[in-house]
Amino acid sequence: NVTLAQLRQACDAMPFLADRRLVIVHNLLSNKADYVKELAAYLPQMPETTRLFFLESSKIPSNHALVKLAESSDKRFVKLHQRPKGAELEQWARQRVQSKGGKISPRALNALVVNVGNDLQLLDNEIEKLVLYRMVDGQPIELEDVALLCPHLAEANIFELVDALGQMNGRAAARLLQQKINEGAEPFALFAMFIRQFRLLIQVKELADQGEKPPAIAKTLRQHNFVVGKLHQQSQRFSMSQLEQIYARLLEIDLGIKTGRAEIMTALELFTAGVTSPTG
Repeated sequence: NVTLAQLRQACDAMPFLADRRLVIVHNLLSNKADYVKELAAYLPQMPETTRLFFLESSKIPSNHALVKLAESSDKRFVKLHQRPKGAELEQWARQRVQSKGGKISPRALNALVVNVGNDLQLLDNEIEKLVLYRMVDGQPIELEDVALLCPHLAEANIFELVDALGQMNGRAAARLLQQKINEGAEPFALFAMFIRQFRLLIQVKELADQGEKPPAIAKTLRQHNFVVGKLHQQSQRFSMSQLEQIYARLLEIDLGIKTGRAEIMTALELFTAGVTSPTG
């Protein structure tokens, strides 16, 4: 929202106790064409002592007036910083954990990256939290730690899938499950989210049946108001007996996986089909 006059005033000011004056402007170049035209006319007149940076959150087209202006002189430059994805993002996150003096298991790393995405500032904040949590015993960050300290991230990504289960929409649930796997979600991490989500649904359902409202439930369960609001909506699609049966089924699957009697992906697919079948 900075006006051109304000920007010129910041750039025209002489450096104080330094040889150069640094000016950083965020998300300005998507402004109206007349604004950009006036700005482009001013920039060649800017004092040599000023270093001006435009930081944009989205890519600026190559035909933009300021991009052309920057490329017309070796004193100016345009650099595209793309957020890492996939294996590159996991490597970035692993290095951040190590730089903070921590360690992280492959499953925990995968769950963290899949749930947070490539918002590097948010990812770094979550890494900081997890490293500090494990600093007491010096143990690696595990999948359970991610589920404990970053539950709202996991829930945000699984709400849609649980919605499909609650609506008995087997086709949508199967599609969403496969979509999560294709996005790189680790099957064991997804399974852990299922268990936690349905445990919370039972708790929210029980408290709601006792007459508690979502804000009070959030306080009792020590969960975010937004998360409990979504859980409250979802719990209305299930009876308590359905939720208890589903949770018991999840515990059976967990035992089967740990004893080698069940394969994780097959178990997830059968669970999704079973919940959405007419007979439950």
